[in-house]
Amino acid sequence: MVSLEVCANSATSAIAAQAGGAIRVELCNNLHQGGTTPSQGHIVLSRKALEIQVYTIIRPRSGDFLYTDDEFEIMKADVEQSIDLGCDGVVFGILNKDGSVDMARNAQLIGMAHKAGLGATFHRAFDVANDMHKTLEDLIELGFERVLTSGGRSSAMEGISNIHKCIEQANGRINIMPGAGINADNVANLIRFTNATEIHSSARAIVHSAMEFRNDAIMMGSRYVDEYATYETDANIVRKLIEKANGG
Repeated sequence: MVSLEVCANSATSAIAAQAGGAIRVELCNNLHQGGTTPSQGHIVLSRKALEIQVYTIIRPRSGDFLYTDDEFEIMKADVEQSIDLGCDGVVFGILNKDGSVDMARNAQLIGMAHKAGLGATFHRAFDVANDMHKTLEDLIELGFERVLTSGGRSSAMEGISNIHKCIEQANGRINIMPGAGINADNVANLIRFTNATEIHSSARAIVHSAMEFRNDAIMMGSRYVDEYATYETDANIVRKLIEKANGG
C-alpha cells in the first residue's frame, strides 16, 4: 500500500491530515516559503491531538540551505525542542556552498535525533544539491531514513524520471518519497512510473477569512499574498489522494 505524509502548515492541518488517513505529518509554518520550523504551540497541539507520527521541519528561514554558525545553533536548539515535545522525527538538510552535502553538520543533527530515538528525513535541499546520485549515497552513509524529492525539478511530475532513477539506486537502503505538486489527478501515473511506496503532499484547500471589516489601505506583508485567506489541509483531499495512489 502507498502511504501519504502530509506537509501540514499548522496544527489544524495536522489534525485534518490524520482524519483523512495520512500516516505522518511533516509539521511546518510558512508553507508559502517552502516551510520553516513550526512554533512550539503548533508542535504541542499537534502532538497532543495526533496518534500518527509527527515530524518537524528544522529550517530557521526560507531561502538556500547554507547556514551560518548562528543559524546552525538555532537548528540544534529546534531539534532539542522537537525531542523534548515528543516528536517522532525531524526533517532537515544542510549543504555546503558548492552544493555538496555538509556531512559534519548533518551528522551532528542526525546524531542528536537518533540518540533520542527520533527518525530523520532529508528534505528538498536534495533537489538543489550539485550531484543527485552522489548526494543520495552521502545521505545513506549519514543514516537518513528517507529523502523527500521532486527529482531536482519544480514538481515531482517534471522530475519523475530522476525519482525513478533514485529509487532504483537506493535499492531499499533509504526511502525515496516524491513530493511537490502531487494531487489526485497525477498520483496514479507517478506511482505507476516510479514504484514509490510513500508520497508527500500538502493536500490543501483555500480557507477564506471570516473577517467582516477589512482595512484595504494596509498590508502586513507582501502585496502578492492574500491576507484574508489561508491554505489548510483538507481531510477529503487527503482521503482522495490516498485512494488514487492505491488504484482507486
